[in-house]
Amino acid sequence: MEALTSMVTQASDFLWNVILIILLCGTGIMFTIRLKFIQVRKLKEGFKLVFGSMGKKNEGGKKGEMTAFQSVVTAIAAQVGTGNLTGAATALIGGGPGAIFWMWVSAFFGMSTIYAEATMAQKYKKTVDGEITGGPVYYIRAAFMGKFGKILAGLFAIFIVVALGFTGNMVQANSIGAAFTEVFEARGVQVSPLIFGIILASIAAFIFLGGTQRLASVVEKLVPFMAAVYILGSLLLILLNITELPGAIKMIFVGAFKPEAVMGAGAGIAVREAIRYGVARGLFSNEAGMGSTPHAHARAKVENPHKQGLAAMVSVFIDTFVILNLTVFSILTTGAMETHKTGTALTQAAFSRTFGGFGDIFVAVCLLFFAFSTILGWHFFGLVNMKYLFGDKAGKLYSVLVIAFVVIGSMLKVDFVWSLSDFFNGLMVIPNAIALWALGGVVVSICKKYS
Repeated sequence: MEALTSMVTQASDFLWNVILIILLCGTGIMFTIRLKFIQVRKLKEGFKLVFGSMGKKNEGGKKGEMTAFQSVVTAIAAQVGTGNLTGAATALIGGGPGAIFWMWVSAFFGMSTIYAEATMAQKYKKTVDGEITGGPVYYIRAAFMGKFGKILAGLFAIFIVVALGFTGNMVQANSIGAAFTEVFEARGVQVSPLIFGIILASIAAFIFLGGTQRLASVVEKLVPFMAAVYILGSLLLILLNITELPGAIKMIFVGAFKPEAVMGAGAGIAVREAIRYGVARGLFSNEAGMGSTPHAHARAKVENPHKQGLAAMVSVFIDTFVILNLTVFSILTTGAMETHKTGTALTQAAFSRTFGGFGDIFVAVCLLFFAFSTILGWHFFGLVNMKYLFGDKAGKLYSVLVIAFVVIGSMLKVDFVWSLSDFFNGLMVIPNAIALWALGGVVVSICKKYS
């Protein structure tokens, strides 16, 4: 297993150290400039669109359609997962506090990228077998006619099925299993992570069988509730440690450019590691440019593609600038990094330092809701592409395989699972970004038409 983990990690590092950092940030910078900093100019309007449709029913909608609020919370359900609790912790350990600065940078530019993804998903959505659907495979085919477009779309579909449906959901299950195992072990009880994997897979299977409408119904209730609970708990922790907040902020900005000044020369962390872990974990958290959330945005019932693009920006803002930051400051203000724990255990250590025996339980329960909602979202995104590749009949087989991978993921070592997921997430980005660059003119024209 160690040799396989090393091989996958090296392949992932090759992608993330240079290629994807340039591609992702470059795409975000390009759209930010061409759209005249739309993430600053139009964010307020995006919030009005999202929360203005909150609670509305999709009356008279076509099969597969969602309200703008349902589509955004489905996207947030996928975005707000282990990346916000576990991913933030692994970024701090791997890249130091400075990695968080680069998370912010990538998320800021990523807001313009996700605008482009959502507008293209809306513009090129289709009705397949009587159901509204859409996503990168459809706008890739629109960008490149002929054999090249077909191959590129096919590669994206394969990558996303493996990246999210299989390896990505293994990460979510792994983190849940690790969190609850930590809770029980701290109290002298040994419980196999497999038990949590089986319970999780069983509940997920019930929702998978209900289709798009059951998914939308579950996430529009689950996401606001879980976000509110975690936000309140984190804010209380930070307030109780408020005197440490200025030092935590300083660590992030100093660490972004001089990691050795924060972590010490012996830590072996350079600026490259800070950028690499910041961008990689930022992407895993907010998914901007990855090509996943457009599947939800394509199904929104909105007046025009521009409006859904504005709504999509809200999901990145909430994911990174609200929820992920709460985890980061919870860890830094409590000094939890001194424990030398990593992943979920580090976040639990931060909450335990303030809330005692309740802290690790709180994180485990929040992670359960976060990761479970992501499993639902990622299953849906992969399902769209599985059907694109093999037709509607392949849907049930795909769901069974996802359930199996959830169970398997709960038992594997965390390093291997994260490396595998990073690698396939990276592969997804490439065909999606190529199409977005090719469709840049279309994105700009839609923005100008409806702004």
